[in-house]
Amino acid sequence: MAIKVLDSWALIAFFEDEPAANDVEKLLNQAAAEKYQLLMSAVNWGEVYYSTMRTVSQDAAEQKAREIAALPIDIIGVSDDLALVRQAAIFKAKHKMAYADCFAAALAKLRNAEVVTGDPEFKQVEAEVKVAWLPK
Repeated sequence: MAIKVLDSWALIAFFEDEPAANDVEKLLNQAAAEKYQLLMSAVNWGEVYYSTMRTVSQDAAEQKAREIAALPIDIIGVSDDLALVRQAAIFKAKHKMAYADCFAAALAKLRNAEVVTGDPEFKQVEAEVKVAWLPK
């Protein structure tokens, strides 16, 4: 089964009904039908949470957390072997990317997956990570 990594950009676009929302919804439906495995780094999950809390409220962020938990997305935490953190740190050292974006890229690289995003920062890692570009 193919693996795709959702960046926070993709999930926020889905929740805010931006132009990429339909594409993300299709991926979620395909993941529910077990055509894809969707992953998201816990760091990117946190980015969705803090962004919602900042722009709306903590109650809204908690609601988003419940909504994400109901979606067919596996949230991948930072494990004791630190491989994910090491790869994210390597991307951060080599590129001018947000640290959270480095975690999405690192997860995709380590899992031989494709990052799903519309964030142009990921152009910097296209030589090392497959990127599926969403419309803006």
